[in-house]
Amino acid sequence: MSNVILLQSPPPKLEDIQRNIFKKEALQFISDLHYQFDTQIEALFKERLLRSLDAKSNANLEFKKSPERNDKTWTIAELPSRLQNRHLDLGDVSASNTAHFVSVLNADVQGIQVDFDDGHCPTWKNQLVAFQNINLAVNGKLLGAPHNIYTCPLLMLRPRAWNMIEHNILIDGKEAIGPLVDFGILMYHNGKKLFEANSGPYFYLSKLEGASEAKLWNDIFVWSQKVLGLPQGTIKACVLIENIYSSFELDEILYALREHSLGLNCGIWDYCASIIAKFGDRKEFMLPDRNKYVNMDLHFLNSYMKLVVSTCHARGAPATGGMAAAMLRPGSDGTDRESKGIINKILEAKLREIETGVDGFLVYDSRVVPYINELWKKNAGAFNQIHRKFDFNITAKDLLSIPTGGVTLQGLRHNVAVTILFIYHWLAGIGHFFYSGNVEDSATAEISRSQVWQWIRFSAPLEHDPNMYVTPKLVEKKASHFASHAHKNLCRSNAERKRLTAAKYMSVELFLMRNPPEFITSYLNDNHKYRTLHNKALQSNL
Repeated sequence: MSNVILLQSPPPKLEDIQRNIFKKEALQFISDLHYQFDTQIEALFKERLLRSLDAKSNANLEFKKSPERNDKTWTIAELPSRLQNRHLDLGDVSASNTAHFVSVLNADVQGIQVDFDDGHCPTWKNQLVAFQNINLAVNGKLLGAPHNIYTCPLLMLRPRAWNMIEHNILIDGKEAIGPLVDFGILMYHNGKKLFEANSGPYFYLSKLEGASEAKLWNDIFVWSQKVLGLPQGTIKACVLIENIYSSFELDEILYALREHSLGLNCGIWDYCASIIAKFGDRKEFMLPDRNKYVNMDLHFLNSYMKLVVSTCHARGAPATGGMAAAMLRPGSDGTDRESKGIINKILEAKLREIETGVDGFLVYDSRVVPYINELWKKNAGAFNQIHRKFDFNITAKDLLSIPTGGVTLQGLRHNVAVTILFIYHWLAGIGHFFYSGNVEDSATAEISRSQVWQWIRFSAPLEHDPNMYVTPKLVEKKASHFASHAHKNLCRSNAERKRLTAAKYMSVELFLMRNPPEFITSYLNDNHKYRTLHNKALQSNL
């Protein structure tokens, strides 16, 4: 076996869990994964860097004239019966939150997005608890959950994205790759059991930047199935199209994964943030206030969803829409007037997606599940809508036509607040939180901090007063005002107040950077403050 070192001692009461999860054979599997694919992953990082540099001078994306796109005859491999009906997944479910994980395993949905990415904070403790809870659920031993994994919704496992490094594991002297650790541990412990239960293993793949990265995942699937003795094609994966480059390579992505494809998914906020990350230093790509002007009815996002749906259906693949993040107020059963208003807004948005042709979508609040199920039954009827074929003529201009609209003071305040609160919760080891009636995660934090950065860069005028502009001074003022308010209303201890102050300063740093990091999670995962708070045992095993 390669030289594998766990840099973290197990947290209290998790000694046996760590020993079982990272037993010798599991370490061998993730070590072999790294040995097999390390060179290709390094090439992926270099390709991303070169592409980012090219984007600084060239925003003229075009669809490839590839054999995969030109050949209209191929389709993805036939899906297992349980995957043909996935009209509703619960999203942002971190298995490290045991109570929430147990509750969703009992929900009347087809799938659960078991998240190690947007809605999860990968502290060592969170990783261990999440791995253990998934293991227990698969084996029917998780207290309060069904005793047979087949009777649960499908576990749609979402490993970390390629940008995330696992700082707590060294393999041959190099820090491990986050998604390989997540995928490797989940596959080693649960792959064969999920297969035998006709329940997986199934995955969501985040933040891919094109077909070459889908091909890398396909190679990983092929290798893993061979090593673990699973039939080829057993693993199925849904690619989240949340990067502007990927939207120009949909056919190629589906083709690269055709034996393992579970279709494509639309992720609006990461997708918008990727446009800013790639082209946002040009004024023509300045995105207006997202709360007021950015939604799926806009031409550039509606075109993006239509393209995903039409491409998927032409290839026999399901296309799923985004997640409804709205939350009912605590304690509500959905029958009060305020909750009915929230539910109606969710249903209106989801009906538009059904009419566009999607085969399913995600929600966070399980209390809206009965209403969504009824909506689907009335308006779609069948398990999916793959039979609906579309001939949309979506052009590059359609995808890159940024909407007009301004910036509101309320929108600025909201983006500043979401950024600060996301960092504050990450420093506490929590990957998502609730604010102003919505669940917020790294996707909404990503678009929030990106927009503030962009508005400062171009001195965006404010709608209520065209002579007033977004300036560093104004942003710092709003950040300080929110932090002061949160100190009084959110923080309950001196440690929490210190953490909030740190979150404010880190947010302002992101807002003002000349060349901001592409991913807020990379920035936080690599940050000394975060690592100090959660890596107290670091090097204890060296």
